[in-house]
Amino acid sequence: MTEPIRVGVIGAGPERGWARMSHLPALTASPDYELTAVATTRSGSARRAAELYGARHHFTDPARLSGHPDVDLVVVAVKTPDHAALVEAALEAGKHVYCEWPLTRTTKEAEVLASAAEQAGVHHAVGLQARHAPAVRHARHLLTTGAIGRITGVDVYAARAKGAGGTVTSDAVYTLDRRNGAGTLEVAGGHTLDLLEHLCGSMGRLSALLSVQQPRLTVSDTAESVGVTGADHVLIGGLLVTGVPVSVHVHDGKTGHPRTRLEFTGTRGSLALVSEGPAAGHGIQVSDIHLYEAPAGDTWREVPVPPAHRTAVGVPDTAVRNVLELYTALARDIRTGSRTVPDFETGLRLHLLLDTVRSAHRTGACQAREV
Repeated sequence: MTEPIRVGVIGAGPERGWARMSHLPALTASPDYELTAVATTRSGSARRAAELYGARHHFTDPARLSGHPDVDLVVVAVKTPDHAALVEAALEAGKHVYCEWPLTRTTKEAEVLASAAEQAGVHHAVGLQARHAPAVRHARHLLTTGAIGRITGVDVYAARAKGAGGTVTSDAVYTLDRRNGAGTLEVAGGHTLDLLEHLCGSMGRLSALLSVQQPRLTVSDTAESVGVTGADHVLIGGLLVTGVPVSVHVHDGKTGHPRTRLEFTGTRGSLALVSEGPAAGHGIQVSDIHLYEAPAGDTWREVPVPPAHRTAVGVPDTAVRNVLELYTALARDIRTGSRTVPDFETGLRLHLLLDTVRSAHRTGACQAREV
C-alpha cells in the first residue's frame, strides 16, 4: 500500500480563511494525503485546528513546520505579501510546496521562487485549480481536438461580488491596496487569464485599461471607510499568438448575478464555460463550472462531462472539489516524477502577463509579449 504524503498547512485557521474553506477539507477527503501539521499566528487557534483536523503537530512558527521531519509537503495559504518568505523557507528545508495564487506580491519575487524551486529539485504547485475542474478538462479536450473547428474568437466576462453594495469584509481590506498584489487584476484576472491561456494558447499582443470605479468602500464589520488603489475593472483586447482575437472584461462590485463566462467561437460552432451557483461571486476557480455547446446554426445546450475527467467523487462543495482535483494530480506527480500541475514557472509566466497588462494601461499602447 502506498504511504500517504504527509502535509503541513501554514494558515490553517479553524474559524475562517481559504485553507479552512478548501485545503483542509480537501486533504481530509483525500486518501493520498495525511495532514500531520498546522500553523497559525496564535497558539490557541493552531491547537484548535490540530484538534479539529487530527494533525499531530501545531505551530506558531511556520519555519518549524517546514523543517519538521513529519512533513513532506508544505501548503502556504496565507495573505499574498507573506508568500515569498514562507515558500523560500519550505524550499530551503527541501520540502515540496503548494502555494496559493497569487504566487507572490511582485514578479521579481516570483522569479526568485521559480529559480529556488528548480534548484531545490522538489515538486511545486500554485493554486490555479480552475484548470482541474472537470468541465474545464473536457473543454480543453474538445478545443484541442477541433470539436468546434478552428477557433476564430474568444470572449471573456468575469464579474465578482466583492465590493458589491459599497462594502467589503475586514479580511479583504488588504486586497484593495495595489501594492499588496492581491486585487481584482491579480486574483480574478489571474485565475481567468490563466484559464484562457490554458484552453487556447498564449496572448501575443494586447491593449488594456484599468479603472477604479469604487474609490472608497466601507468595512462591513467595523463601518470604517477605506480607500481603494487597485483597479476594480480590467478591460483587455488583443490577439492570441495564433492570431485569434480576444476580448476580456474582469470586474468586482457586481450587485446582481455575478458570474464568469468564457465563450469560444469556431468555424463549426461554439463552446462556453460558465460559472454558476452561490459561489460564482468569488470567481470561476471556486464555483460550479458548466460546459455548453452551440453547433453551427443551433441553440446552446449543456455538455455532459465524461466520468474520466472526474477524480474527486463524492465531494459536494465546489471550492473543495476543484482544489482536491489539483491535489490528486500533484500526488501523482510526486509519486511518479511527472510534472502536470501548474507550478511556480506557470505562476511566473502569469505574473509576467499581468505586468504586460499594467504596461499596456500605463503607456496606452499595444504591447507585444514574449512567449
